[in-house]
Amino acid sequence: MRTLIKGGTVLSTTGASRADVLVEGETIAAVAAPGLFETADEVIDATGKYVLPGGIDAHTHMEMPFGGTFSHDTFETGTTAAAWGGTTTIIDFAVQPKGSTLQPTLDKWHEKADGNCAVDYGFHMILSDVNDTTLKEMQACIDAGVSSFKMFMAYPGVFYSTDGEILRAMQQARQTGATIMMHAENGIAIDELVAQALAEGKGDPVQHGLTRPPELEGEATSRAIRLAQVTGAPLYIVHLSASQALAAVAEARNTGQNVFAETCPQYLYLSIEDLAKPDFEGAKYVASPPLREKWHQGDLWRGLRTNDLSVVSTDHCPFCFKDQKELGRGDFSKIPNGMPGVEHRMDLLHQGVVAGEISLGRWVEACSTTPARMFGLYPRKGVIAPGSDADIVVYDPAAKQTLSAETHHMNVDYSAYEGFEITGKVETVLSRGRVIVSPSGFTGSAGHGKFLSRDLCQYLN
Repeated sequence: MRTLIKGGTVLSTTGASRADVLVEGETIAAVAAPGLFETADEVIDATGKYVLPGGIDAHTHMEMPFGGTFSHDTFETGTTAAAWGGTTTIIDFAVQPKGSTLQPTLDKWHEKADGNCAVDYGFHMILSDVNDTTLKEMQACIDAGVSSFKMFMAYPGVFYSTDGEILRAMQQARQTGATIMMHAENGIAIDELVAQALAEGKGDPVQHGLTRPPELEGEATSRAIRLAQVTGAPLYIVHLSASQALAAVAEARNTGQNVFAETCPQYLYLSIEDLAKPDFEGAKYVASPPLREKWHQGDLWRGLRTNDLSVVSTDHCPFCFKDQKELGRGDFSKIPNGMPGVEHRMDLLHQGVVAGEISLGRWVEACSTTPARMFGLYPRKGVIAPGSDADIVVYDPAAKQTLSAETHHMNVDYSAYEGFEITGKVETVLSRGRVIVSPSGFTGSAGHGKFLSRDLCQYLN
């Protein structure tokens, strides 16, 4: 099967150029001057459109257990929504419960995902129980294509690791070449603030933000960086939301330390004002770290421009407002933490291009090329080049759309971006050469997506 995408503007990290893209089977065969190829089995007219590598969302939580319930997107519904939004690869998190080991955890997540995904997928491993056995298992996970391990400085009693446990895991990561990912919030101090708020009768959703102040994200980020410095391990800070945390990352990077960070669209566009919406509406926006005051947003955009924030992921973890978020009425600490977003990441970051916050090249870099390199998938993914997988998005930069729960494809009953007016829209999506989204609708299927065995972080090779 030969597919020709003709007349478009091909985007890369270095800019834009007019070119045609020839796909043969599952891979890109050629990127050539316009008009060099005339015929193919299928021709896609991309005149006036961008042609860019498929998005890679390196932080999703499909079917994740949390707070007595599960995130509402299955691997099928979540990856279908991802495809609609131009994301052709997700990396989800296998969650090790306390008292268990890593290999059975990985097997369980394969059971959830294998045969059910509409786009390609990989896994990170959440390391919540650090002991001699699990530390040894890290190498087995790497051999199985899982080369990154997430730890938590938050959620005592659930996922929390002590500084000593983090140190031991980082020492093992240094030996194996793995990457430690860190949820950096001071969970011990936060739990005390939460208890104090509830004791004072303060149970509204906005308290979720007020009891998780940005200073405690900054402190934990600094502490994680120091532990990584002592051990020599690479460190990746997930879902960075606060200027204080960004400053710590920038300082470490300026000294040459292997510290990387991601942010998410919700921290670029939403704020604690959304958490404060009346009539429990604020519960829709409860996630951790919490939404911050609006002034943090300018710093985060600046961090994207300077590459102190290397990646934009979603932390997609959707819980329905009805029946799930409502579990925390009167007690904000019982509201399931998480927001939907996997479908809108590419559009929202393109809006940053429209607003002059980032360049076209930076859009592609933060959403596709850098996550591919960060998590051992490049050049198979993250670039339009001969030999790479034909994960391709044809994007209309002039199209207008309004984001809404009425039109999105995520399996959740609200949109965090309800009513947002966006310039730009995905028109056609190819996953390994197969058209899975076209102007006529979704043409993909569950089971098309394959598991991706990942290499080590390519910024350290």
